[in-house]
Amino acid sequence: MSEGGAAQVITAGEGRAAPGPVCPTAAAAVAHRPLGRDSVTLASGLLHAWQQRNLEISLPLALRQLETAGNLANLRLAVSGVGQGYRGPRFMDSDLYKTLEAIGWQLARTAAPGLAEFAGEATALLEKAQQPDGYLNSYGQVTGAPRYARLASSHELYCAGHLIQAAVACHRGAGLTGLLGVARRFADHLVETFLGTQGGLDGHPIVETALVELHRETGHQPYLQLASQFVEQRGHGLIGDSGFGRRYLQDYWPVRESVTEEGHVVRALYLEAGIADVAAETGDSELLATSAARWDDMVGAKTYLTGGNGSRHSGESFGDRCELPPDRAYNETCAAIASFQWSWRLLLATGESKYADLMERVLYNAFAAATSTDGRRFFYVNPLQRREDHFEEDDPGRRREWFSCACCPPNIMRLVASLQYYIATVADDVLYMHQFPAATIAAPLPDGPLEVEVESDYPWSGAVTMHVRSAPPGSCGLAVRIPGWCTDARLRLNGRPVQPGPADRGYLVLRRQWQPGDVLVCDLDVRPRLTYPSRRIDATAGMVAIERGPLVYCFEQADQPAGLSIEDLAIIPGALLEREDTVPGIGRTIFIEASAVALPPARPGGLPYLPIPNTPIRNDGAAPDHVIATAVPYLHWDNRDGRAMRVWMPCV
Repeated sequence: MSEGGAAQVITAGEGRAAPGPVCPTAAAAVAHRPLGRDSVTLASGLLHAWQQRNLEISLPLALRQLETAGNLANLRLAVSGVGQGYRGPRFMDSDLYKTLEAIGWQLARTAAPGLAEFAGEATALLEKAQQPDGYLNSYGQVTGAPRYARLASSHELYCAGHLIQAAVACHRGAGLTGLLGVARRFADHLVETFLGTQGGLDGHPIVETALVELHRETGHQPYLQLASQFVEQRGHGLIGDSGFGRRYLQDYWPVRESVTEEGHVVRALYLEAGIADVAAETGDSELLATSAARWDDMVGAKTYLTGGNGSRHSGESFGDRCELPPDRAYNETCAAIASFQWSWRLLLATGESKYADLMERVLYNAFAAATSTDGRRFFYVNPLQRREDHFEEDDPGRRREWFSCACCPPNIMRLVASLQYYIATVADDVLYMHQFPAATIAAPLPDGPLEVEVESDYPWSGAVTMHVRSAPPGSCGLAVRIPGWCTDARLRLNGRPVQPGPADRGYLVLRRQWQPGDVLVCDLDVRPRLTYPSRRIDATAGMVAIERGPLVYCFEQADQPAGLSIEDLAIIPGALLEREDTVPGIGRTIFIEASAVALPPARPGGLPYLPIPNTPIRNDGAAPDHVIATAVPYLHWDNRDGRAMRVWMPCV
């Protein structure tokens, strides 16, 4: 154990346990503070259902897969000293660590004996496998690969980062100390090995943000120093070559000079989370500004309508500006999670609602679609279109229980287990509502707690009702985010309309002496709307998409008139009708119906082009048939027959 003694728990307010995955220190340069472990409870609704599904279905599946795939067997080989028999990619340890992180956040919410037992057994195994100097990596220990000789591709520090994050979750969330000891011994080894040198950059970032969080948990300054060093060393060609080039490794531009996101998306966005953490803890406003500028560029030119990122399968990478093809979108699930994590850190640092807007878009679309309704299968890749004759060998764009590279499923599980921590924050004497699930919230304000019960069926309904259960004796604020997609938001306090004044960084702030029994209702207009792409996105020219509230919709073949292919439908702009229904494979949802025209397929032997641009004429010259096309939330797609799907549709 390094100096610093027992872990220091940083709290968001009096008497509250430490917040979740991100816990800035008291000295951090942040505008908002996250709430503590006991401060937010999801009561019902979509997010609560995800957490129950995670507990009952997904996490038990992960525990079975970690045994079947060889993750645990690799560590047992490391314990035994057997020099052969390793299975899987070099980063197999990280799948276990992400699962343990999910368990840590889960145990913070409720007792789960099977999960607690697994965490104890896995920690004991890791303690046995860890070498005397703190090094721990089953691939290196079983194969005898020299330490840190090929950091461009070895993932040694990447695995260390996930170990640290798991240890923080188990300690901060569940009060388990054993894994934190393992993580600290490894972190101390990294400090001794790399601090003050130029030889420690991993090809896959994540250790940076993990080290910052370990500093926050323990108060040990060298962890922050090493994280800062790793961030500043990026972009100077120190990593080496993994065979994919320096942009792929985020080693092409120094972080203070880079103006856009390039290369491997997940690596880029994990690095950005670390940059934001280092900037917050060191008070480096310049470093924070460069990260925020890249966020603006990414959202403005390299982000899909669903919030996903990554337009190229090659290198799992960002493409050019406005290179956003719906059919070849990669949009790795891990990238959605990394984007969510980065945006949260920028939100804490700045208090600007645009970061919560993107988090919402990612959460209910790119991330939500990655898990099947039954919680047993997961997407690695999240396209916005699947053709009716789509075939790809070893297709990563179909859901599976597990993958040979299984980074996504346990990554999903750790985010779902911690969702309650991303709902609200405090800033001075104001409680800020960023997301709108049904929940109970107890915010520690300077003069006492403000306790609010949120009644909501979001995202299906835009009516969010906040019941004040207790309040400080004096005046304080309650702030509600007005989503960027919302053009009509109305507030009523105790049944009467209120005009809170202009929005402050995207939030409507009501300040008063709140009383138990006060009821604040926020009505967000979630009526469906047509969304058109930028003229610079060539791949979607002449097309239209449908959104409703925070939800992106898609057209699945299963919902269209018999005998008509979605490949032959074009939307007629006009009224959009809603229809609530419960269907097998999905459950309750809200469908949207749009007027459309149906065209016959091209004549056999003819070229697939029309003589008049964007004009849906029939081959025989007759008028097209008018039909009703039905859209379903993107988060529900591929839970029925697995046939064709489109987000962007031709428009007439």
